[in-house]
Amino acid sequence: MSSSTPATKFLEKAGARFTLHHYDYDPDADRIGMQAAQALGEPARRVLKTLMAEVDGKPVCVIVPSDREVSMKKLAAAFGGKAAAMMKPADAERVTGYRVGGISPFGQKKKVPAAIEETALGEPLVFLNGGQRGLQVQMDPREIVRVLGAVAAALIG
Repeated sequence: MSSSTPATKFLEKAGARFTLHHYDYDPDADRIGMQAAQALGEPARRVLKTLMAEVDGKPVCVIVPSDREVSMKKLAAAFGGKAAAMMKPADAERVTGYRVGGISPFGQKKKVPAAIEETALGEPLVFLNGGQRGLQVQMDPREIVRVLGAVAAALIG
């Protein structure tokens, strides 16, 4: 498995400090983020999932702990919108340039606004998808906010 992806190149260019972790990706897992947490031996609250959604019809990137669900009402509010909905998988792949199960918030084909669950900022280090299935980047959550220009907000229901 290659460790060089658009996500890792983006992080290197941004001067972010991160470490890479490979794990055995299970394509049949019901919840990919939870499977990654188990494979890495990490608590689910520290393994963040990257979701693609739309707020008032415009694409956004959402980063939340893998064991939690996004509140559409809170997501819309985080971006000053009225309505939010999850993006269809095919649309998420088209916007990001990544395959579902390997979607990273970093180095997406089209730059979109991002939001991270504020409780994640309480962790010293978190894991996120590194741009391919079975690859995670570990980094300080405040670095995520910096390199993405992300909004930290209450996003979980």
